[in-house]
Amino acid sequence: METRRDERVNKLAQALKRIDKIHLKDAAQLLGVSEMTIRRDLNEQPSSVVLLGGYIVSDPKNHQGHYFVSDQQSHNVSKKQQLARVAAALIEANDTVFFDCGTTMPYLIDAIEDDLPFTAICCAINTFLALKEKRACTVILSGGEFHADNAVFTPFGPHHVLEDICPTLAFISAAGIDIEQGVTCYNINELQMKHHALQRARRRVLVADSSKFGKVLPARIGEAALFTQLVSDNAPPKALQKLLQESGVSVLLPS
Repeated sequence: METRRDERVNKLAQALKRIDKIHLKDAAQLLGVSEMTIRRDLNEQPSSVVLLGGYIVSDPKNHQGHYFVSDQQSHNVSKKQQLARVAAALIEANDTVFFDCGTTMPYLIDAIEDDLPFTAICCAINTFLALKEKRACTVILSGGEFHADNAVFTPFGPHHVLEDICPTLAFISAAGIDIEQGVTCYNINELQMKHHALQRARRRVLVADSSKFGKVLPARIGEAALFTQLVSDNAPPKALQKLLQESGVSVLLPS
């Protein structure tokens, strides 16, 4: 039997056959419910539509790939929201900030004050869609080939946008932080942008919720010592915390 939640999701899926995306506010008006109701509908269980950076879009996981933004969007939401508020507080007026790909970044961007002036550099579509809603933000999107699974753009040629810009702050996402293997992520195609940002940025902030502690993924970003800070929702295990301390990485947690 179709529930009201199913009816709402089906209406959104039908609407997306005509357009590529629907803003969350517009979707709420279309269905006659609150934005929170739609968020809850899409977070409760997998469906044919997902919420990415403030927009409702069709789930891209019918494309072949080994990591999908849509798969990860509803994972550990509470943890991501907690650490996002801590990370957002690090941004100061007129900073130039690099935002990595991944599903935590839109939560971080949502937590930024709307009237805070800053320049943002990004390489992922979900991050870009969240940033463009910040009226005081100047957004620079790195172009190139689009990869639907992790929603990132990778440059065609040798020249990279971060060769011309030195961010004051870089937020780097990770899917694993391990004592032996260091910091890792799912996809090799993310590494070039992450490494450029780590080379150029003054402050290098690793953003990872506590579910990532002790995990190892295929693409290695590097040692923990590459970062100046780790922002998470909970304290790392003692052994990892000791390694971070010895590497000069401060840990920021929700108060």
